[in-house]
Amino acid sequence: MIPKTMSTQHPDNAKMPSWASGKNIISNEDEIEEAYIAYKHIGIQEVMWDAEGKDVDTHVIRKLFSKDREFFDKNVLGKDIFLTYRVPNPLIEGAERKILNETLNSIPLNYDVATRMYDRDIAPVFEVILPFTTDYRSMLNVVKFYEKGIVDTENIKLYEDVRMMDITGKVMPEKINLIPLIEDRDSIFNIESIIGKYSEIMKPSYMRIFIARSDPAMNYGMIPATLLSKYAVSGMYRISEKTGMELYPIIGAGSSPFRGNLGPDTIKRSLAEYDSYYTFSVQSAFRYDYDETSVKDAVSMINAHKPVIPNLFNDDQEIIIKHIIDLYSSRFQKIVEGISRPINDITTYLPKRRTRKLHTGLFGYSRSTGSARLPRAIAFVGALYSMGIPPEILGASVLAELPEKYHALLSENYKNMYFDLRSSARYFNYDSLKYMIDIWKIDTEIIKMIREDVRYIENNIGVSTDSSYSVEKHNIFSTLLLLAFKNKKFDEVGKYAYEMALLRKFVG
Repeated sequence: MIPKTMSTQHPDNAKMPSWASGKNIISNEDEIEEAYIAYKHIGIQEVMWDAEGKDVDTHVIRKLFSKDREFFDKNVLGKDIFLTYRVPNPLIEGAERKILNETLNSIPLNYDVATRMYDRDIAPVFEVILPFTTDYRSMLNVVKFYEKGIVDTENIKLYEDVRMMDITGKVMPEKINLIPLIEDRDSIFNIESIIGKYSEIMKPSYMRIFIARSDPAMNYGMIPATLLSKYAVSGMYRISEKTGMELYPIIGAGSSPFRGNLGPDTIKRSLAEYDSYYTFSVQSAFRYDYDETSVKDAVSMINAHKPVIPNLFNDDQEIIIKHIIDLYSSRFQKIVEGISRPINDITTYLPKRRTRKLHTGLFGYSRSTGSARLPRAIAFVGALYSMGIPPEILGASVLAELPEKYHALLSENYKNMYFDLRSSARYFNYDSLKYMIDIWKIDTEIIKMIREDVRYIENNIGVSTDSSYSVEKHNIFSTLLLLAFKNKKFDEVGKYAYEMALLRKFVG
């Protein structure tokens, strides 16, 4: 069985779940309870256990079993439900590289725990997700490290005829599956080569490929990120056709339109948008900012979803897609670099929802030409919404430059584009532009570009006529937040940021 729903630990929720031990933070220990609830009460088939940027609990399987022996007797981990590690990429996250060793070494430990529990051989953890995958070698690094640095150590001779295996027992499973998480434009454009080369060497019977939606949006804009997700799944289908290997695409989307618009109230649209994807991330805002019935119903819909064959792009269409992405990202990056200071300042006052180490990096990754230092995607989105500048609108006026056949390709492959832009633009607050000049002295050219983007949407796409109480209240709060920041009333800044997150049902 390949799971269709994946619970993740993204800290994008505004509301706190009732079972959390703290008032504001879901602690590392809480995440055991969170995983159990995801399986038993929500119906999610897989939990991503994140070892990136945190102190990972490698005894998760034993702790889960101790919570409800009867449930896990009937729902076998590794067969009926799944737990999948996300490990640090040692080539990108140098300070975290020893955590890779620690995490991979826990896989045989968890195997032993599950084998005793079920009284038969069972691997409760046998797949790992590798973030920032940019080439096949980074994938080989992890699977070969597991095979040679962990499994093969059982044959190390300690003395005389005593081997490591005699002390610690046989190391199982003997192999693990690698799920590449592909997050940048160049790697998605090169996906056929990356996956093709890896499969040629390792010859897996199947592969799951994880495509990010948040970081591409943050680096290139919402529309390029959506196009990249379609380009990726088109390339995956071609690999499958060429090699005969089954591929199961995963989309890592969040509740905000900018990060994929995957939430309980948009679930039908989301499944139509990403109809060729097999597995969908179910992030924290999805689970905690909506009523329980809506969440369960949406999860059931995903679990019943049957992927369809994607649009397969020909050479001319690929050229058009790349041209749109280049044009759009150029404008988007210029604007974001121009307003990076207010984004970073407001980020400080957003509600924090997880025990995590700080993640900051160069805009567009250090490999890009971007120079602005920015927070991670959730905080990036939350800061812009809090200022009354929804990030979805940034770069939109580029659409005016595109010829008709470009628009036709866009409409066919980004089905919800107009819906996403209209619904996001409701949260734009013209007062924010005045305050950005007043407080941060933002360049007038950047302000002009933002105005052009908003006016393009107003004149050509339209803004949703939903003038609900919550939307109007959100816009008032964004003005009050900027006024409070200007007057150094920072406690009030945090209060308004939290209230706005509750209204829109996501932090970022």
